[in-house]
Amino acid sequence: MSIKGKRVGFLGSGNMGEALIRGMLQSGLVPKEKILAADALPPRLAHITGQYGIRGVTGNPELVRESDVIVLAVKPQIMGAVLGEVASVTDGTKLFISVAAGVATATIRSHLGRAARLIRVMPNTPALVLEGATAIARAEGLEPGDLEAAQELFGAVGRVVLLDEDALDAVTGLSGSGPAYVAIVIESLADGGVKMGLDRATALLLAAQTVLGSAKLILETGAHPAQLKDMVSSPGGTTIAGIAALEEGGVRRTFITAVERATQRSRELGKPR
Repeated sequence: MSIKGKRVGFLGSGNMGEALIRGMLQSGLVPKEKILAADALPPRLAHITGQYGIRGVTGNPELVRESDVIVLAVKPQIMGAVLGEVASVTDGTKLFISVAAGVATATIRSHLGRAARLIRVMPNTPALVLEGATAIARAEGLEPGDLEAAQELFGAVGRVVLLDEDALDAVTGLSGSGPAYVAIVIESLADGGVKMGLDRATALLLAAQTVLGSAKLILETGAHPAQLKDMVSSPGGTTIAGIAALEEGGVRRTFITAVERATQRSRELGKPR
């Protein structure tokens, strides 16, 4: 199944919902006439419909009835209540895609019923600028083409990997939380530049562009990060002196521990209560 030609509805139109809507429209994947959105906050819904020319729907059951693919983009703490509203209009003809962090497919199925076709995904915030990293979990009870439709949708806002659901907590700890780690790296590099005499705006631009360019270099060349490091490190030079300082501070261990703890926290949040 291709998502092209399907009616795509968004239960929740926050940042992630908006990113997906923008990506679909910019890529020409789905025309605005086939995109619907609902949101608990009327001003937010008014913004989304006005900005993108899509149709706003005031009732969640109505949105599900009129959609072929439904993106569950509500906050995890209200997911149960929202699913309770739409369970009576859910059947096997509709594909649900959940972007709610930590909410297992088993939990969602307990509200929607076993017949629901359901895919769980873990995107991240760079989807807002169409440079997201999304993991899609394989699932049972899907029709041929359902996973491809999800890959098509999230491919419009970045890069996609296909994994088993039990890997999604690790994905949350790495790429889901990762933008915050990278933001700290950029801020810290900029602080170093300011300490050494650069003005704040210049230091921040240089730091952010350096991170962006380095990531792009690795993705587009396929080079291992160690190769990039060695390319820049001359014997007795400035870079190796800086790397030595990072190693003294235990930067590798700290990042590994950050991913580990975020993964553990994701597992805790996903436990039934």
